[in-house]
Amino acid sequence: MTLAMPSSESTALLATLQDWSEQGWLRRLDHALARFCAELCPQAPPLVLMASALLAHLEGQGHSCLGLADLLRKPADLLGWAAAPAAALDMTLKALPADPEAWRAALRASPLVMLDEPGAAAPTSLTPLVLRGDKLYLRRYWGYERRVAAQVLQRGAAFEAVDPVAARGWLDLLFPAPEAVADAAAAEPPVDWQKVACGVALRGRFSVITGGPGTGKTYTVARLLALLLAVSPAPERLRVALAAPTGKAAARLKQSIAAALDGLQPALGDRLPLRQLAGQLGAARTLHSLLGARPDTRRFRFDAAHPLEIDLLIVDEASMVHLEMMAALLEALPAAARVVFLGDKDQLASVEAGAVLGDLCRHAEAGRYQPATAAFVASVTGQTLPPQFVRGGPALAQQTVMLRQSRRFGGPIGQLALAVNAGDASAAARLLRPGAAQAGGAPVLGLDAASPAVVVRLALHGRPGAEGGYRRYLETLKARPASADPAAHATWVQSVLADFDRFRLLCAVREGDWGAAGLNLAVERALADQGWLARRGEWYEGRPVMVTRNDAAVGVFNGDIGIVLRPADAGAPLRAWFADGPALRSVGVSRLADVETAFAMTVHKAQGSEFDHTVLVLPRETSRALTRELVYTGITRARSAFTLVSGRPEALRSALGRRTRRSSGLLERLGDEAALADDLPGVELTGDDPPADDRC
Repeated sequence: MTLAMPSSESTALLATLQDWSEQGWLRRLDHALARFCAELCPQAPPLVLMASALLAHLEGQGHSCLGLADLLRKPADLLGWAAAPAAALDMTLKALPADPEAWRAALRASPLVMLDEPGAAAPTSLTPLVLRGDKLYLRRYWGYERRVAAQVLQRGAAFEAVDPVAARGWLDLLFPAPEAVADAAAAEPPVDWQKVACGVALRGRFSVITGGPGTGKTYTVARLLALLLAVSPAPERLRVALAAPTGKAAARLKQSIAAALDGLQPALGDRLPLRQLAGQLGAARTLHSLLGARPDTRRFRFDAAHPLEIDLLIVDEASMVHLEMMAALLEALPAAARVVFLGDKDQLASVEAGAVLGDLCRHAEAGRYQPATAAFVASVTGQTLPPQFVRGGPALAQQTVMLRQSRRFGGPIGQLALAVNAGDASAAARLLRPGAAQAGGAPVLGLDAASPAVVVRLALHGRPGAEGGYRRYLETLKARPASADPAAHATWVQSVLADFDRFRLLCAVREGDWGAAGLNLAVERALADQGWLARRGEWYEGRPVMVTRNDAAVGVFNGDIGIVLRPADAGAPLRAWFADGPALRSVGVSRLADVETAFAMTVHKAQGSEFDHTVLVLPRETSRALTRELVYTGITRARSAFTLVSGRPEALRSALGRRTRRSSGLLERLGDEAALADDLPGVELTGDDPPADDRC
């Protein structure tokens, strides 16, 4: 039998794609998919092979699918290609049809493509691609998106019976009304969106609470948990799971909720043994740990056939949850379980494909509540939603609440975050340029730098108004207890880890002198030259490390950050110590196969963390990674001081002009056509600085 060979046109296109991969414009994986398609179907026309390669390339950039009209309208913009590859792409596309309908027709006729439409044939091993309307998918991601949509629709339509009188009584206790202000007696009281979020989540099995830093997401969900315990007929039996994408975010979630619940007990008195019930909560876990990650497989121990044994799941930092993980997580939940997602919709999306929280919260600021939802909110919370938020919307909008008042970010850092989120480069630049009265001690500061040496100096010494850099953790490192007492050693380890987390260098890119890899090496060398570190080989005491791959057998997960130290017995081998809230765990360094030094890290890796002083580094070279969302996420990692270091003066303005838009069909599947139009009126998050309280 003679195997058919691709046509000369297809062979020429494959050669072009190979050349692009060798030049780094495409990944080798992208070219390999096109070649695989040609092997499966030698008659495949060049158009289909080109579509498969570009689809794979976009998946690597976080897109769930390829929109044909988007590709043909502005191909270089969609792919993020610079001048040289864009010119080559344009020349190649000119040899192919320019009409999206011609692309759809060719894809529909190809045996490589399954059609997602009524009456279409079932997929086979020869159909790695799926076409749904104008969108082309890799079959795996088409399946993930379909599964997520089905779960959201099913859970979003399931409502629990609520006694409005009982709910109102508990919510009034959990959210006492603020004292009236004399000169505002005639004014309409502001909406307590935290109270609204609890009321909305009380009735549903699927809820989303979104908001910027300091808007009180964990404060709100702690009160939701207290509310659910209060209305439960058997609160001691309520099985609650707390989870987040990273270990750091999970630990912060547990600490925040535990502190909030502890603070609630005096207000509740003997009505609810909250402290006792809170003691039943288990440790917060990473999503991989929760689902039972197994080595050498993408499958988890818990799935639709083996669901988690929980009644309520709270997931923090949901913007980091990618499409594949979201599908696995939702399917592993029992049908009657509630799930509440917390996250900032304006932060960076997940590293892997999908922008699920961004899709679910598209135009959350507009509210889009149905009159029935507004009536329910009024009955259980006493809050009246303003008319501009009650204009009707899809089912998902009825279970989504955006928290709008930041109680922590009202100062310069918050103002900068708001300006960046609005794309106002001029306002951001003014805030980063301190006045003479501040004498360099401003909470926010922008620095233009000719070389990364400026960044290294910040790491060693900090700056006026934010002194220290990494020096505090290094001073604590040198203050090792003289005795081998395990308790004293554990206290010292906790201090080293806490002091290291006071400062961090965040990078927009990974490679190069301005990237995380280059800056890690530069800072490491500088600290060794200063005598702060005794660097001997790969492993040395004081080395901060970040785990880059899940290893359930060892008990470490992607994103975990620890410090290499000697055990209480100073003669024992080095171990890496990680903080799990107030607890500690350690791993022998010989067992850590996938780690990297963590003086500097990418902004993506920093999500879920906060530092007293955050330094965001924008490289000299232009990069499609520089986006508004990246800068916003970097700023909102800072608690009290933020420094922006730009390798070129126009880097900030360029970044704020570039928004992340990932191709996805999730909103279409959820029936949210209005959000797809992207023309809904927006409602701004206030940047006022109200009196400090504990709601953030």
